[in-house]
Amino acid sequence: MKNVDIEIYVSQVITFFEKNPNDLMGLIGGLQKDEFYLKIRQQCEKNVEEGKDITLTKEQMINIVVDLKIPKITKQKQK
Repeated sequence: MKNVDIEIYVSQVITFFEKNPNDLMGLIGGLQKDEFYLKIRQQCEKNVEEGKDITLTKEQMINIVVDLKIPKITKQKQK
């Protein structure tokens, strides 16, 4: 079941980055933005399950970016 508050928050994040594409590129670089948005949604859902605020903390946002970039970095090192 979808949480309306999560939908609103994720929609606002997407809208922000659509209006500020340079900020998105600065944050995630060449990563897939759809995958980034999915991870944001998943973290919001986890926050709700744990009784925390839906809004991601800076640390959670950084962890999402790192989780997405580590496979890419590891792949580059293997070449």
